Amino acid sequence: QVQLVESGGGLVQPGGSLRLSCAASGFTFASYRMSWYRQIPGKERELVATITNAGGTTSYADSVKGRFTISRDNTKKTVYLQMNSLKPEDTAVYYCNARLGWNVYWGQGTPVTVSS
Repeated sequence: QVQLVESGGGLVQPGGSLRLSCAASGFTFASYRMSWYRQIPGKERELVATITNAGGTTSYADSVKGRFTISRDNTKKTVYLQMNSLKPEDTAVYYCNARLGWNVYWGQGTPVTVSS
């Protein structure tokens, strides 16, 4: 059974940091490109960051470049999103995504609220 389980979300003040984790099971994690998306109610889901299967290449949305870092540990089957210098506009539900060809899996999401 495929599972992607996110954790690490919560309430943080502007300028603060959070580290999201996504633990994978039920598929060959090391073969999959992993991404983090986020979604605000009433808006489309937005791609935040992507990392290739071996972790050699990362890419980021312009809105988070220089503040967020995506990484992965294939031995732990986990992908991370380190979020620094958080802004109120980063408030959203963050989703983990795994993709390999036509195979696409999603986690259930973890909420992040940036507010004073």
